[in-house]
Amino acid sequence: APGHRDFIKNMITGTSQADCAILIIASGIGEFEAGISKDGQTREHALLAFTLGVKQLIIAINKMDTCKWSEDRYLEIVKEASGFIKKVGYNPKAVPFVPISGWHGDNMLEESTNMAWYKGWTKEGKGGVVKGKTLLEAIDAIDPPVRPSDKPLRLPLQDVYKIGGIGTVPVGRVETGIIKAGMVVNFAPSNVTTEVKSVEMHHEQLIEGVPGDNVGFNVKNVSVKDIRRGNVCSDSKNDPAKEAASFNAQVIVLNHPGQIGAGYAPVLDCHTAHIACKFAELIEKIDRRTGKVMEASPKFVK
Repeated sequence: APGHRDFIKNMITGTSQADCAILIIASGIGEFEAGISKDGQTREHALLAFTLGVKQLIIAINKMDTCKWSEDRYLEIVKEASGFIKKVGYNPKAVPFVPISGWHGDNMLEESTNMAWYKGWTKEGKGGVVKGKTLLEAIDAIDPPVRPSDKPLRLPLQDVYKIGGIGTVPVGRVETGIIKAGMVVNFAPSNVTTEVKSVEMHHEQLIEGVPGDNVGFNVKNVSVKDIRRGNVCSDSKNDPAKEAASFNAQVIVLNHPGQIGAGYAPVLDCHTAHIACKFAELIEKIDRRTGKVMEASPKFVK
């Protein structure tokens, strides 16, 4: 996702579907500092990724060619970045830091010859300590997540397309359960029920889509106007998704001027949906790193 604040909505939609985040940090003098400043986008993206449940992180320190492949600059950024991702909730020991040059290709796929001082990255994973040199190796070292294919189907729509000769094709990532042709699905909260004609991924027909798959599926007798991004698709015969009049949410407050109390009306970003809501009451204030309750029924939070 681009780092610009105007695109944060798209960044949230994309990040809500990810198993691992790669945070690209610019190593140029002033660039890194701007990114991790109080309102910087590097800081905000890391916090959003963690908040949205992306628990694995890789940090690529880019544009190393612009700081003359400096080890001192690399170490300075690793130290600063480790401090702020720890505050966010990540364990820096489980995060590979890879110095790269996207422009020249250094340490992307193959080891760089410009940074003799760089001995490689290490990370503490589920199966012990893993080591490597390149960004590609760091991606290969991601711990595969558990795929909940035995749960009821939940598929938040990312987009809905109208394709000539085929019809309406909703697209999204299967979060839980499976989707396959012949299944009668329901879209909530639009309350549209229809049959799945076919399921595709990367232009190939699938027998079934499983959690983690980004699929497109063709549905019968549904107009593009009937369903939209943010709707949730589920199996009508197995615990279908329902809309909720109210729910309890755990939220993290980012750069908010002043204080928040009952009646506050923000835009809620939930999976791929962006929708206005209202805070009815504050139940408790908790420490985001430990999960311990700090205050019950607070009047306001800052």
